[in-house]
Amino acid sequence: MTAHPQGAAAPIAPGLPRMLLYVLLGFSAGLPFYMFSTVLSARLSDHGVALTIIGFFAWVQLLPTFKFLWAPLLDRYDVPGFARFWGKRRGWIMLSQLGIFTSMLAMTVTASDSNLAITALFAVLLAFWTTTLEVAADAWRIELAPTPEEQGPIAASNLWGYRTAMVAAGSGALLIADMPALSWPGAYLAIAVAAFLPFPILCAMRPDPALSSVRHPARGGGRWVALGTGLVASVLILGVATLVTAAVGWAILSGASGIGFDQNTDVKPLVFTVAMAPFLLMAAALPKIIKARPDSPLRSSAAIGPYVDFFWRYGFMAIAVLGFVSVYRMGDVLALNLSKPMILGLGYTKSEIGRADGVVALAASIIGVGLGGWMVTRWRWGVTLTIGAFFAALGNFGFVWLAHMPRGEVTLYIATALDQFGNGMAGAVFVVYLSMLVNPRYPGAQYAFLSGFAFLLSRLLSGAAGKVVTDLDAAGYNGFDMFFLASGVISIAALAFLPFLARTRPRPDDRPEAAA
Repeated sequence: MTAHPQGAAAPIAPGLPRMLLYVLLGFSAGLPFYMFSTVLSARLSDHGVALTIIGFFAWVQLLPTFKFLWAPLLDRYDVPGFARFWGKRRGWIMLSQLGIFTSMLAMTVTASDSNLAITALFAVLLAFWTTTLEVAADAWRIELAPTPEEQGPIAASNLWGYRTAMVAAGSGALLIADMPALSWPGAYLAIAVAAFLPFPILCAMRPDPALSSVRHPARGGGRWVALGTGLVASVLILGVATLVTAAVGWAILSGASGIGFDQNTDVKPLVFTVAMAPFLLMAAALPKIIKARPDSPLRSSAAIGPYVDFFWRYGFMAIAVLGFVSVYRMGDVLALNLSKPMILGLGYTKSEIGRADGVVALAASIIGVGLGGWMVTRWRWGVTLTIGAFFAALGNFGFVWLAHMPRGEVTLYIATALDQFGNGMAGAVFVVYLSMLVNPRYPGAQYAFLSGFAFLLSRLLSGAAGKVVTDLDAAGYNGFDMFFLASGVISIAALAFLPFLARTRPRPDDRPEAAA
């Protein structure tokens, strides 16, 4: 890849065309998410993998929380070939789509899960390329729509596409997996093909007229040369990414084995320390950050300046803000990975779960997102966040109710609808709240930072959720009941931060150019 200054946004007509494009991009990013989280948990459970090991696979979901680490690369570098004709943002989106497609093809071939290390490798790669697609699409969205009036419809379209895809993947993959002739390989292949749909559409789109290779076709070779060279470069990049991921994974597993770690070792403290270290270091530097002048290296750094700016603006209240955002959606994330194993354990078939995750879940999610979006335009943050938290908790409590009801498909539909409605409402409110915390000067970097941190702690804890349930069962309790009750209570507990946050205001910009 070569360094390249940020070019102009690719031309696409405002209004409906942009909204449809972002419905499609959101759909493409949402489809693979469940394939390395909830659906993968169901697949592993179906193959008899221990619940403790399934819980460890949930740590794959930690990768998106660290997207701020490589997000600056997408601003600085181009993908060779693709960027020559389609520009920086579409180039990265196209590379990411190829990465998602090939990762899911690999998970199709290895769908027997006979080698869990290989399964983990391709799940990590799928998570990486899915997250990279989201970063690139978000950056392009900001460039296409620089004003709030333009941004609102596109952001809403992206959310609808994303949530619709998550429901479609959860439902469709399980329905296909329950067909003996197709099973899990067919499920992963079908979702891979669906997630790849935007790639040919992007290839057929108009070029970026700001690029010199487009203004002077003789220099760039046109669409087909750009596509050919882009595909060759993508093969090399994907190959290197796979080798690096495998090498790092092997080193981690070898090191863990060398010091005596096995599946019974409690690695939560170590994983927690490593994952939280960057954020804790930033918080520890708060006294110095608060006093930093506009021209100080901390605030002017291209690498960490956007993140330092967040702490400088909010001061010590930044810790309270981060505490709130890390807890508000925790209950939903904790419930995400173990809901399917619990429901399968109750005797429901994959087809029954798939039907519940289809029309029922989609309708409930759409209504929840719509009401959440409507509330933030009408009421204060304290009211909307509180309502969202209560409905999210109700969705988690619904799984406990389901476990104690006679087995019936209608009962499953009700529990699924409660969960998806609460998720949708709380999610819509939360996305807008995070957006309002961001400094418009660094929208991409700070949103990546906040949205990543918001799910870091919950994903760390979800990695140990399977072991927690197993330990509770061994102690004589109903592990799943205790787990889902606790996850709902956590959603409500987040509201304890609101009295402090209500009085929190960011410091005004002290840069000379801002004063001018």
